[in-house]
Parts: sequence; structure tokens; C-alpha cells
Amino acid sequence: MELAEIRTYPIKSGKGVPRLSAGVLPWGLEGDRRWGVVDPQGELIWVGEHPRLLSVSAAETPEGGLRLSAPGMGELTVPPAAGDVISLSCSALDRAVLAHADACEWFTRLLGMPARLVWLDDPGRRTITEATGGLWDGPLHLVSTGSLRRLDDWIAEGAVERGEHPPDPLDVARFRPNLIVDGAEPFAEDAWTSVRIGEIDFHVSVPCDRCAATVWDPATQERGKEPLRTLARHRRWDGNTWFGIRMVPRNLGELRVGDEVKPG
Repeated sequence: MELAEIRTYPIKSGKGVPRLSAGVLPWGLEGDRRWGVVDPQGELIWVGEHPRLLSVSAAETPEGGLRLSAPGMGELTVPPAAGDVISLSCSALDRAVLAHADACEWFTRLLGMPARLVWLDDPGRRTITEATGGLWDGPLHLVSTGSLRRLDDWIAEGAVERGEHPPDPLDVARFRPNLIVDGAEPFAEDAWTSVRIGEIDFHVSVPCDRCAATVWDPATQERGKEPLRTLARHRRWDGNTWFGIRMVPRNLGELRVGDEVKPG
């Protein structure tokens, strides 16, 4: 087995960025989900209610800011966040730094509601434990191509049963993984308790339960019924549907595409 892809998400709920390598820190991959979009009450804006977030591309600048773009929106370069520290209402985070007013206005126009871009200045404030795997979608999320192909097969079989034409394979971006592994049997990761990727050891903390955000196509921002309809049929227990695993790093270092993956 090998590490086929690495992805980071500069903005939570924004587009992922493919990486050839990435540093592993106690709270996840370097540069992953350090920015978020919140409402005036400090609640993270959920992509399931505002799917246009899925269209946002964000590239980190050398100075520590962001370069934002989205269809129908002008490109905006955001300087490093140096505004007021504001309180958040998130279960995992207590406060963050407010980004430049231009960025807040940009997201307000994009979403059609008051919105603010914030920066997590100290990711060490995230609650990371080996038992829980952390909060705020962290620290690392892994899926396998074998499991994705099996899910695609199930979706196609279900479509035929309903007399429908099988849809195109799912874009793995629906699941927003950090790490994509190739060469594993479908859902072999369910039984993993630890994983070594390259020189980095991980504890498998929890399986990943899937929310309604996965039914939004990241390319079109259109809503459908998959994959939750099929996951509910084949991968439902304990009141949730499951796909992928969450992991906590046991040591730090660098991950590279092509690294060998050894589950335990």
C-alpha cells in the first residue's frame, strides 16, 4: 500500500489543495484548516447550508495570508490576519483572529449573509487527544481508493435496481480527506488500530461518521442523494453512516506522496 494523495484545506469547507508533501504537526497537517468562516455570533458556517463555500479556492501566500477566488467573485489577496481576537461559539475552539475587513466583505457577498473570515492563530488550542482524535475536523482524515471504488459499485448497483442509469464515480473531494491510500482492500481500514506512513506513526482514533455535507457535489454545488443513501444501506450502525478513519500522529515529520503505508 502507498500514500497516493495528500490534501490540505487552507479554509475549512473550502477547496482542498493537493500536496506532494506535508509536515505533520501535533494538531494535523501543516496549513490545514487554519482559517474558517463564521457568522456574527462566531458559529462556523456549515457548508450544508451554504454550499458555495465549496467553490472557494484558497492559496497560502509567502507572507502568511491567503489568495481567494471563486466563480463569479473577483480574486482577493488577504494579508496575514492581524485584527481583533474574537470569541467563537464552536465546540472545539474558543477564539480566533479576525481577518482583514475586505475578506469579511468578500465572504458576505459570496454567501449573501454576514460572514467573517477568521484565522486560528494557535492551533495548539484545539483539543487533541489519542482517545478522541481531536475536534474541528481534525487532526487527520484518511480514506482508501479501494473503499471508494466499492462504494461506487454499490451506488451503481442501486441505480440499476431502481431502473436508473448508473452515475459517474464519486469525487473523493466529497469526503474532504487529508490522506488517500491506494492498494488496500475495501474497508480494510475499519480494522486498523495504528498506521505507519513513511516514518510517521499514527493512532487510529475513530471511524469517520458522514454528515449531510457529502450530498453536495463539490464541482457544481448541487445537492443529490448520494453517497448517504447508499452508505445508509451498507455502512450504517450506531445511528450513523461511516466512511474513512481519523488518526492522531504519534511523532512528527514529513509525509510524501508515494510513502509506504503499513497498518497495524
